[in-house]
Amino acid sequence: MKPIASSELIINNRGAVYHLDLHPDELAPIVLTVGDPDRVKEVSKHFDAIETRRQHREFVSHTGRLGNKRITVVSTGIGPDNIDIVLNELDALANIDFTTRTIKPELTQLSIIRLGTSGSLQAEIPVDSFVAGTHGLGLDNLLHFYRLEQNEEEQLLLQSFITHTQVHNQVSMPYISSASPALLKHFTSGFHAGITVTCPGFYGPQGRILRLGLAAPQLVDRLTDFSFGQHRITNFEMETSAIYGLSRLLGHQCLSLNAIVANRINKTFSSNGQAAVEKLIVQSLEIIAGI
Repeated sequence: MKPIASSELIINNRGAVYHLDLHPDELAPIVLTVGDPDRVKEVSKHFDAIETRRQHREFVSHTGRLGNKRITVVSTGIGPDNIDIVLNELDALANIDFTTRTIKPELTQLSIIRLGTSGSLQAEIPVDSFVAGTHGLGLDNLLHFYRLEQNEEEQLLLQSFITHTQVHNQVSMPYISSASPALLKHFTSGFHAGITVTCPGFYGPQGRILRLGLAAPQLVDRLTDFSFGQHRITNFEMETSAIYGLSRLLGHQCLSLNAIVANRINKTFSSNGQAAVEKLIVQSLEIIAGI
């Protein structure tokens, strides 16, 4: 097998992958991703022990143990472009031999769970509540650079969404990928469930108007109104679809869990988003420790 060139997989002087500055031995099989670098320590403070701390740019990683589970928590920063870096480098750590620069013959499957914040698109999903994303529906273009295959249900859901929103004529061609059923089944009690839409920005792409007009001013309303069978859009943010799409392609289990800090329909914002995130972290870690 031909080795992967040094320009394609960048390994630093200590044998760690470039952006994350993690060595393969420093990655756990359960990976929690958070957007904010400062949130990493808010997760790892609940670990029983921390064995590794690394930081490079906005990518902060702590690996430790919670009960009998070994867990890595890593910050991604904001946006699908950063997810492209994080997911590819996590997979490289697990599935590429850094000595020979060749792909390992057997897949090591990671469980990747996002703990994030999000905006609700349904009036009855209030601020400070939690959402588990059944699907990641991308309005970004990241997965168009890869060969993403969608199953029949996803194809039907996506076509219905395109017909309803006409978003492909105004913004971009969307894509969709599902959460891991094996992970999702553990996060039902205390969580709303629905489609999480991923936008490539915080202001215009999420329908916020400051000083600029919008190309698709009715988009938020169309997202809220959309339904397909039992599926509806519950929330939107800036990372989930990339995590779901890349995880599927790379063979990993994935799930996105979000604390709702804004309700875009009721025009409300959490009075204590930090407390909501802390509650999400504690509740999620309790579930993960028990799986």
